[in-house]
Amino acid sequence: MASWLGGLGSGLGQSLGQVGGSLSSLTGQISSFTKDILLEGAEEVGDAATELHVSNSRLREVESINAAQKFENERLKKVCSDLEEKHEAAELQIKQLSIEYRNQLQQKEVEISHLKARQNALQEQLQKVQKAAQSAQSGAGVLPPAATSASYVPVVRHSSGFEGDDMDFGDIIWSQQEINRLSNEVSRLESEVDHWKQIALSSRAQGTHDAEQSEICKLQNIVKELKQNLSQEIDEHQHELSVLQDAHRQKLVEISRRHREELSEYEERIEELENQLQQDGVSADAMDDSKISEQKKNAQSLEGGKVEELQVVKDLEDEIRKLNHKLSSAKEENKILLKEQELAKVEKIQITQEYENLKSDFSMLQSSLAEQDALLKEQEKKLQSKTSLPEDVARLQQALLEAENEIARLSSLNQGGLEKEPASAQRKNENILSVYNEDQNSELSRLRQDLERKQHELNESIAERETLIAELEELDKQNQEATQHMITLKEQLSKQHTETDTIIKQLKFDIDFERKKVSELEIEKMETIKELDSQKEKLSHCSYALNDLHISKEQLQDNIKDLQEQLREAQDCNLHNKKEIGELQQRLKVREEELSVSLRKLTEKSNQESNYTCQDLILKEREVEIVRLQNDISENKQLNEDLEKSLSDLRIENRKLIAATEELKQELSDAISEKNKVYLEKDTVVEALKMEKRQLESELNQTEKRLLEQAHKYKQTIEELSNARSMDTTALQLEHERLVKFNQEKDFEIAELKRSIEQMEIDHQETKEMLTTSLGGQKQLTELIKEKEVFIEKFKNQAFQVKQELEEYMKVSKRQDVLKQNLEEKDRSLAVMKEENNHLKEEIERLKDQQTRSTPVVEPKTLDIIIELESEVTQLKVIKNNLEEEIEVHKKTIEDQNQTTVQLQQSLQEQRKEIDESKFQCEQMNVTHERLSLEKDEEIKNLQKTIEQIKTQLHKERQIIQTDSSDLFQETKVQTLNGENGNEKHDLSKAEIERLVEGIKEREMEIKLLNEKNVSLSQQIDQLSKDEVGKLTRIIQEKDLEIQALNARVSSASYRQDVLCLQQQLQAYVMEREQVLAVLSEKTRENSQLKTEYRNIMDMVAAKEAALVRLQEENQKLCNRSENSSQDMSRETIQNLSRIIREKDIEIDALSQKCQTLLTVLQTSSTGTDNGSGGVNSNQFEELLQERDKLKQQVKKMDEWKQQVITTVQNMQHESAHLQEELHRLQAQISVESDSNSKLQVDYNGLIQSYEQNEKKLKSFSQELAQVQHSIGQLHNTKDLLLSKLDLVTPSVAMASTVSQLSGIQYSAPDVLSDESKLLQKELEQLKKKLQEKDSTIKTLQENNQRLSDSVATASEIERKSQEGTESEMRQIREKHDVLQKSLREKDILIKSKSDQLLSVSENLSNKENENELLKQAVTNLKERNLILEMDIRKLKEENEKIVARCREKETEFRALQETNMQFSMMLKEKEFESHSMTEKARAFEKLLKEKEEGKTGELNQLLNEVKSMQEKAVTFQQERDQVMVALKQKQMESSALQSEIQHLREKEQRLNQELERLRNHLLEMEDSYTREALAAEDREVKLRKKVLILEEKLVSSSTAVENASHQASLQVESLQEQLNLVSKQRDETVLQLTISQDQVKQYALSLTNLQMVLEQFQQEEKAMYSAELEKHQKQSTEWRKKAESLEEKVLSLQESLGEANAALDAASRLTEQLDIKEEQIEELKKEGEIRREMLEDVQNKLMNLMNSTEGKVDKLLMRNLFVGHFHTPKNKRPEVLRLMGSILGIKKEELDQLLSEDQRGVTRWVTGWLGGGAGSKSVPSTPLRPTHQNIFNSSFSELFVKFLETESCPSLPPPKLSVHDMKTSGAAETGKTSSTPSNSQTQDSAVSGMSRRPATNPFLAPRSAAVPLITPASSSGHLLMKPISDALPTFTPLPVSPDASAGAVLKDLLKQ
Repeated sequence: MASWLGGLGSGLGQSLGQVGGSLSSLTGQISSFTKDILLEGAEEVGDAATELHVSNSRLREVESINAAQKFENERLKKVCSDLEEKHEAAELQIKQLSIEYRNQLQQKEVEISHLKARQNALQEQLQKVQKAAQSAQSGAGVLPPAATSASYVPVVRHSSGFEGDDMDFGDIIWSQQEINRLSNEVSRLESEVDHWKQIALSSRAQGTHDAEQSEICKLQNIVKELKQNLSQEIDEHQHELSVLQDAHRQKLVEISRRHREELSEYEERIEELENQLQQDGVSADAMDDSKISEQKKNAQSLEGGKVEELQVVKDLEDEIRKLNHKLSSAKEENKILLKEQELAKVEKIQITQEYENLKSDFSMLQSSLAEQDALLKEQEKKLQSKTSLPEDVARLQQALLEAENEIARLSSLNQGGLEKEPASAQRKNENILSVYNEDQNSELSRLRQDLERKQHELNESIAERETLIAELEELDKQNQEATQHMITLKEQLSKQHTETDTIIKQLKFDIDFERKKVSELEIEKMETIKELDSQKEKLSHCSYALNDLHISKEQLQDNIKDLQEQLREAQDCNLHNKKEIGELQQRLKVREEELSVSLRKLTEKSNQESNYTCQDLILKEREVEIVRLQNDISENKQLNEDLEKSLSDLRIENRKLIAATEELKQELSDAISEKNKVYLEKDTVVEALKMEKRQLESELNQTEKRLLEQAHKYKQTIEELSNARSMDTTALQLEHERLVKFNQEKDFEIAELKRSIEQMEIDHQETKEMLTTSLGGQKQLTELIKEKEVFIEKFKNQAFQVKQELEEYMKVSKRQDVLKQNLEEKDRSLAVMKEENNHLKEEIERLKDQQTRSTPVVEPKTLDIIIELESEVTQLKVIKNNLEEEIEVHKKTIEDQNQTTVQLQQSLQEQRKEIDESKFQCEQMNVTHERLSLEKDEEIKNLQKTIEQIKTQLHKERQIIQTDSSDLFQETKVQTLNGENGNEKHDLSKAEIERLVEGIKEREMEIKLLNEKNVSLSQQIDQLSKDEVGKLTRIIQEKDLEIQALNARVSSASYRQDVLCLQQQLQAYVMEREQVLAVLSEKTRENSQLKTEYRNIMDMVAAKEAALVRLQEENQKLCNRSENSSQDMSRETIQNLSRIIREKDIEIDALSQKCQTLLTVLQTSSTGTDNGSGGVNSNQFEELLQERDKLKQQVKKMDEWKQQVITTVQNMQHESAHLQEELHRLQAQISVESDSNSKLQVDYNGLIQSYEQNEKKLKSFSQELAQVQHSIGQLHNTKDLLLSKLDLVTPSVAMASTVSQLSGIQYSAPDVLSDESKLLQKELEQLKKKLQEKDSTIKTLQENNQRLSDSVATASEIERKSQEGTESEMRQIREKHDVLQKSLREKDILIKSKSDQLLSVSENLSNKENENELLKQAVTNLKERNLILEMDIRKLKEENEKIVARCREKETEFRALQETNMQFSMMLKEKEFESHSMTEKARAFEKLLKEKEEGKTGELNQLLNEVKSMQEKAVTFQQERDQVMVALKQKQMESSALQSEIQHLREKEQRLNQELERLRNHLLEMEDSYTREALAAEDREVKLRKKVLILEEKLVSSSTAVENASHQASLQVESLQEQLNLVSKQRDETVLQLTISQDQVKQYALSLTNLQMVLEQFQQEEKAMYSAELEKHQKQSTEWRKKAESLEEKVLSLQESLGEANAALDAASRLTEQLDIKEEQIEELKKEGEIRREMLEDVQNKLMNLMNSTEGKVDKLLMRNLFVGHFHTPKNKRPEVLRLMGSILGIKKEELDQLLSEDQRGVTRWVTGWLGGGAGSKSVPSTPLRPTHQNIFNSSFSELFVKFLETESCPSLPPPKLSVHDMKTSGAAETGKTSSTPSNSQTQDSAVSGMSRRPATNPFLAPRSAAVPLITPASSSGHLLMKPISDALPTFTPLPVSPDASAGAVLKDLLKQ
């Protein structure tokens, strides 16, 4: 397998290398092609013919390049297909291997479990023996449990590996690993088997020898059988491998053959093209003269078409421009893709190194973090070398294989060591036991020590093994993860590689196409120019021609300029991209930007100059080409048409490319938008960095000087170039090369300058960073600490896990240490005891010596005492030894008794079971015997009666007897014969017959029971002991003896004698015996038929098993495709298995029934045959018995197979249980991960908050910056002010100096003015003092100025520092932002993975549930399918007959096909003959034409060449015909083989179908080939016709030449006529042959029609089959797609619902908290409400009391004030007062008006009514008049009333506290009362306001809105607080208001009145 994979890898490498080579060759061809195009100008050719040759050669080169590219393309496709086929083959092989290994593993595990069970039993016996061996002092033995623990170390790691079969190439590598692991597992199992063998041998030596020998032998036999099975399976695998390799080789051979054929076709095509080109070249020389005349004729026709062609040329030029634009964009995209590819490679290399680093230890992780950064930098440098992918892959694979080999070697060594140690321990134990019988006391201690030591060693070895296994598992996991990672990377890279390859190919095609286009356009241009020139030559207007040439030159120049502009635009685009990348640097350094602009200008100028030189060259070339290409119009037109076709194809491809470019542009735009965002952020940083620009200006000035010098140099070069324009082409080329070199040197210089500038920038930035790090170092450190803490937490978790593992190991080691210490202590104690013993002995000897010496001195008493003590010691020792021996003997006896009791109990239980079984069997047998005896008695009685009747009627009616007896016989067949046998009156004969029948039936029963017992015993062998096995064997032998006895009885002589007696009695029944023989013959025939049917059925079963295997393979494929479908497939396999089991059961039942019937018939027939002369012999009977035995053996095999199927089903169930356990585990993991996810979300929220805080800090910093800048501006202003003040101070000083000078002059005056001089001196002194003061002030000012400047400098420094700090903070914030984004992405990925895991778990759950349901359904289905299978058997018989008929039909069809093949061969021969005749005619015609045209032999040679090519083609046709004939012969052979295979009907039905399909495909291919040949012939005809037309045109043109060469032509014509005569004769012969062939064709047509009919029938049938299958598959695929879509939708919906659920959970948690709070508040409010209700009830009760007390009372004060007020008011305003009073008392307006109209009467009435009607009226509370009121009598009443209201509104006492409860109750009471009391008058309506006045306002009145009425009807219900104020409540208002009006309305009314 490894070698095969290696071969595959090498094949991959070679194919990739070929791809690389082909790409390099392509690039080389393209570069050479471009060089040739550039150097076209250098080739100056004189003659037109040479020019033609040059153009033709270029055409050939182009075509050869095109062919090479096509060939490369197809070769790459083939390589791809080969690789795909290899991949598929590898997948198939690996899948088959994995299936087989899995089956092997399952079998081995079952066997191991059996062996372990036996080993445990043996170990228990061993323990018992060791316990007997050990003494009472030593603790319980340590070895047996250790041994058992060692036995229970099965490493089961294969269950999880089989789930991931989804990957393609990764699956191959994984399967390779799986195979290696399985091989290791097999070796481990074998070693375990050897180990258990050794243990069994050792235990046999220790325990009972005789009992266990037979079991060990059986185990050895089983092991041998297993080894044989293993070897057989290995051979099968090797055979399958060889088959796969053969298939692979065949495929390779076929591919290579195809490749050669295609190569030969391409070579032929190339030769044809070369021949055509040669013909064109030769014809061109001859055509010069004819073309001149043609041009003269065509000149006039071309004048009209010139304008149209010019327009076409312009259109094509526009298209060229567009295509150039597209090309440039495509190139840019290609560059981007290449960059991406490089990045991908970088990632790949990084991943490989990460994989290598992971292998390093945990302790080296922290150090490797720092090393990885250095490694990454080195990788980026290494990237440029671009290491090839396949080499890396191969290297990694080798490393993987080496690692796996090391692991296997370690495991094998470990296992070997482990196995050797227990073996050696056991051998030592055996030796110890053997020595144990010799001396027990001395060896017991050693035995214990050895046992304990070995136990320690075993424990240590087990611990080491466990650790090694754990390490191995970890290494395996790492290995697998790394390999999977590598595979995914490789796949991604390969995909990217293929994508880039496709893009490159498309771009190359575009480039070639555009080059072709350019050449076409140039050709068209030249055609137009040639046409113009030819016209002007005819007209002989040279000047016009020159003008036209100039115009055309200008046009070409314009075109060239356009192309140059396009090139410049492309260059500008590239530069623009570069600018975008380096915008930050350009903004930092504006001067550097100017430098780069100047450099660009210079480079552009140099490019322009080079372009101008190229223009001159191109112009000269064009002038040469104008003359050269005038002759190629007709030839190039044809090329033009072909190229236009290719143009259309390329346009389509171009559109595709445009679509792709648009997509890429969109992506680019997205990227640009992201970049713009980044640039906006960075602009803020740039503004801060503008301050540092001033420092760089000095450096930039120097660079500007250098630039100026370079500019001077460049100007000089430009002048030189302008002078060099007039030079020759050769000189120009040299100059161009020199300039290019110079340019490159300048570019290098510029690059060096840039590097120096960049270094300067880097230094500057480093200085900045030093400052920023000093400020932001702490923050960075904190961030680093946080990151480190995160890392430390991760490592802590890992360390915790490791610690746990270590603790476990430490516990084990501690136990071992404790055991070791115990051992050492015991050793020490032993040594101490020995030493003490020695000391005692020495002392005893010393004492004896002393005693001997001091015998005369010592007293006799002491001697006696010593002697007594010694004797007592010796006696005690003897007693002790005796007791120990007795104890050991007793222990041995006890253990033996225990063992015997256990064995006896087991044997008793088994004997009881056997007895129960035998009783049950006996009862069954008795029942069956009784039933049979009763039936037989009844039958005998019936038969005796019939016989008696027959005897009485024998003499009377012989015929009637015969009919009756025959009818009876036909009815009972077997029973009548038994009855006839039983007709005898002898008791012996009856007993014999009954014994025989019972014996046979007993034998059958016994065989069945034995089969069942064998099955049960095979399962219970592990539990049964050896004695019981012996008993069983004895029972079996007895049964065999009984069977042999029965056989002897059956073939005994006594039986025949009895038959002879019966024969004498039954002579009358001779006719009936004949009938019996006929029946027997029929039965034998039926038996033979049944045998054949049975064989057929077995074949069918085998076919079904094969189909089952295929189905299983398909199931596994489907499992790989979709995880969901795996369970469904397993269900289907279970159903198929159950169906097959049912079929087998039915077949077994049918066969058993047939066997029984045959036996009965044979018994009866044997009696009959003994009576008759020619009957069935005993030999036949024995043969039938043998056949029956064979059938029974087959039945046994089927039973075994059935049991195997049942075991597989049980295994499936176990696996399902394991899967459920894994499900639970996964659910637990999911819960843990959900917790971690919630933690991560919390962390994420915290990070977001910190980010927001940082943003706030940034804003605050920016504000501080603005403040600082403002303060700097203020400082600048203060500085300016100070400077202005200094300027003012300086002139004053100057004035003082002038004054001093004047004083000096005055001082030098005469002494007359001495007094004045004194005064002046005083003034001078004063002035000096002032001057000193001014100087001091100036100094102070200067000092202040310096301080200010220092402060400004410090402020600027602070600003810089703050800016740098802000920059560092910005960077830190950005870094944090990046970290947050990364964490966000990681969390998103985590969430996705968790959701995927959740989905997979849910799917697994649902699948398991479905499986359980299906298993339940399967039980019911099994019962139903029994009936269906019986119907199927009948149908199969019918189908058998149909198949026989079909086979005959197919034989006839094959014969018809052979006939058609013969017809086709004849047709081929005719076609070849026709082609020969056509070729000869063509030769004749060509010769005639060319001889007429020119009398030259060159044309004849060309014709001969063409004839040769035609002959070669004819030869190829003949070869093809031979191949077809060979194929036909092969088909005939195949048909004969098929006829022979038809005899095997059901076996080879599938093969026949395959052959039919292949034949039909071949026929279709033949038809296709014939159609292709016909099409090719038509194409050739068309070409020949075109050539004929061309030749005719040439004939017309060359009529003048023919006249000159007519003499030569006449001679040639004679020879041609002779040839024509020959041709005519041949023609006649061909006509005759044609007539014959036509007759044959008709015959063939008839046979063909018959064949087609048959074929159509077949096709219809097969189409129906295929359509049905297709529909099924389509339905399945649609169902799967729907399922997949629904699952995807479910996934999306689940994700959405998850998000919503999370949000809802958060909201719900908040709501629950709020609800809890609200509930608490509600409870508190309820309590308060209850308290308030109680308060309200109290207050309402009080209010009711008050109402009752104050209902009929009147407020005296109010009435008195109103009365007094009425009289105090002036008479004019008294009606107003009356109206007010009336409104207060509730009198209507109408009644008031009536009262007022009556004046006196009204007043008296009002007063009397007021004074008298106290009970009915109401009083309003009012304040008493104050003394101030008396002065205001003159004021209006309305004003007074407003003041009164104001005084009343302000409260004097606190408002009454009313509880809600009281108000509610009282309100309810009042409403009841009000509703009950009748309202008689208006006074009663407003009775509420008549209650006693309270000096306080209503608390409910103050905030009341105007919209709410104060009085509502009493019927309204609800809470009082919710209602407007009703009449039931006390309102405390001074105004009674109507229910309609509000307070505002009342006041307005009052004011109006």
